[in-house]
Amino acid sequence: MEGSSGKAPLVDAAFQLLLACPAGLSRSQVSVDFKNSYDREPHPDKKLEESIEHIWNCRLAVSPSLFNGSKFRYGGFHMIDGEGDLEKPQNLCIHLGLTDYKTFVGTNLSHEWEHFLVPVEEDVTRCRHTASPLGNGAIVETADSQILLLQRSVDVGEFPGHVVFPGGHSEPDEVGIKSDASGSLSRMNNELNGKIAAEMFDGIIREVVEETGVPATYLSEPIFLGISRRVINVRPTAFFYVRCYLSSEAVFDHYNHAEHAFESTKLSAVSRDDLPHEAKKMPGCHQGGAALYTLMFTSAK
Repeated sequence: MEGSSGKAPLVDAAFQLLLACPAGLSRSQVSVDFKNSYDREPHPDKKLEESIEHIWNCRLAVSPSLFNGSKFRYGGFHMIDGEGDLEKPQNLCIHLGLTDYKTFVGTNLSHEWEHFLVPVEEDVTRCRHTASPLGNGAIVETADSQILLLQRSVDVGEFPGHVVFPGGHSEPDEVGIKSDASGSLSRMNNELNGKIAAEMFDGIIREVVEETGVPATYLSEPIFLGISRRVINVRPTAFFYVRCYLSSEAVFDHYNHAEHAFESTKLSAVSRDDLPHEAKKMPGCHQGGAALYTLMFTSAK
C-alpha cells in the first residue's frame, strides 16, 4: 500500500498516483466518509468564481441538452490499520463530498483551471477550489488476457477523441442523493456511507456494461487499485480491476449493441504485457491507470 491523504507517491508526465494499492482491495476493505467538509470551497476571487456560471451558460447555448447532475467530490482518504491486528489487511476510507457537473465544467475543465489551484504541495488543499468529481475507470482483462480501451467520441465534453479505459462516475442519484443546494442533506449517516461505498463498486460495473455491452454476468467483482489525478485539470479517478470471462472477440460482438456506444467510436484490445508501453504511445490514454495495473501485477508475481 502506498500513498497518504496528502502528497502523491508516484508521478508520470500526465498523471499523479495519489494512492496505489498493488495487492488490490475488495469491496469489504473500502469504506466512505461522506461529509460537507469535503465539498468544494468557493474561490476568494469573486470574478473567477462568477466565471463558473458564465462558462456553463456558454456551454448551454451550444449544447442545450447538457444536464447539471450531482457528482461525488474527491476530498482525500485515510488508511485504517485493521483495528491494530497486524494479521488483518489494511482498509481504506475515501473522503467524499458533493459537487455537480456545472462546477466541474467551470473549474477543472475551464481554460483557467490553474487559477483555481492553491500554491501548496499538499494535494487536497491545493485542489480545494476545484469541483474534482471522482471519476472511475475499469482495467478490464478478457479471457484471452487482453485489456479493453475505448476511443472517445468527438462529441463528449471531456477529452474528445482520446483513448481511455471504460468508466465514468459513481452516481449520487443511485443512492437517492439529488443535490444539496440548501445544505440540508444529513451526511452523518453510517447507512448512507455504506450505500455510497457500495455504489463505487456497483457503479464501475454499470459503466463497463453500458460502454462495452458486456452483460454483468460475464464480469467479476471489481478490485480497487487506487486513485490517480490528471496533471492537466487535476481530475481525480478511482481505478478498478475487472475480469471479463469472455474473449476479446466476443466482447467486440457485444460492443456493437452497447447502450452507451455513442460515447466512443472504437473499442480496442491490448495485451496485458504491452499495456504500459502502448499507453505511452496513445494520445490521452490514462497512463495513471496503466501504472496502477502494472503495480498490481508486479506485486503479485
